[in-house]
Amino acid sequence: TALNHAAWDGEWYLRGFFDSGQTLGSHADSECRIDAIAQSWSVLSGAGEDARCRSAMAALYQHLVDKDNRLIKLLTPPFDGAGPNPGYIRGYLPGVRENGGQYTHGALWAIMAFAAMGETERAWSLLSMINPVNHSGNQQDMAIYKAEPYVMAADVYAAEGHSGRGGWTWYTGSSGWAYQLISESLLGISRRGNALSVRPQLPADWSEIKIVYREGEGIYNIRVTRGDSIYQLWLDGKRCDGDEIALESHRQEHQVEVRLGSASG
Repeated sequence: TALNHAAWDGEWYLRGFFDSGQTLGSHADSECRIDAIAQSWSVLSGAGEDARCRSAMAALYQHLVDKDNRLIKLLTPPFDGAGPNPGYIRGYLPGVRENGGQYTHGALWAIMAFAAMGETERAWSLLSMINPVNHSGNQQDMAIYKAEPYVMAADVYAAEGHSGRGGWTWYTGSSGWAYQLISESLLGISRRGNALSVRPQLPADWSEIKIVYREGEGIYNIRVTRGDSIYQLWLDGKRCDGDEIALESHRQEHQVEVRLGSASG
C-alpha cells in the first residue's frame, strides 16, 4: 500500500508531507523527527504491516515516553522555527501542548496500540504512569503537576522549567478515550448489538477482576479469573458456547464467570 511504501522511514512511519514535498516526522528532519499519532494508528487502523508496526511502536517508546516526567510526548523535537511552518501548532512554545508536550489523546492512543499488539504489561504500566492520581501523590508532585488529580488533563507540559505541569483539565475528549482504553482495550469489555464479550488483558500480578455491567434494569455481575486451560464463559451456572452472552434488559441479576485461558492476560 501507499502507506507502507511512501510513508515508511526505515524505523517508523512519517507523519506527513509539506506542500513542497518535504517530509514531516522523518529521522532526517530537524523538528518533529517522530510523531506518536502515525505510529499508534498504524496499529489501530490495521493498515500497517506487523513487523513495521512493532518497529514503529518500539521507536515511539524509545523517543517519546518520558519516564522522568511521567508523560508521553506527541512528537519530538518540538517546532521552534528551524524548519517549514507546520501551522498553528508552532504558536505554542516548544514543549507545550501539541508542540512536543503530552497531548493526552495521543498518549492514550499509544497505550491502546500497545494493548492491541498484546503488550499487556507495557500498556498497564504506561496507563499508571500518566494517570493523574499518580501525579498527585504528595506535595512535591502536586507542586509540579498543578492540576486536579481526579480528572484528565488535555495536556502535560514537557517544556524546560515546566515539565510535568498539567493543563486544560475538565475540557478534554481524552477523558472519553481513557474510559475506552480501560474498559475495552484493557478490561476487554466489548458490546456488539445485544451481545457482550469480556476478554481482558490482566497485569501479571492480578489474579481476578470483578465488573458490574448494567443493561436496562438487568445487572450482570462478572467475575474474571485466570484458568489453566482454554477460555471459558459461564452464565448463571451454565457453560456458554463461544465468548458472548446475550444481554437482557428486564429486572434480573445474573452471575457471569469468565475463566481466561493459560495464554491470556
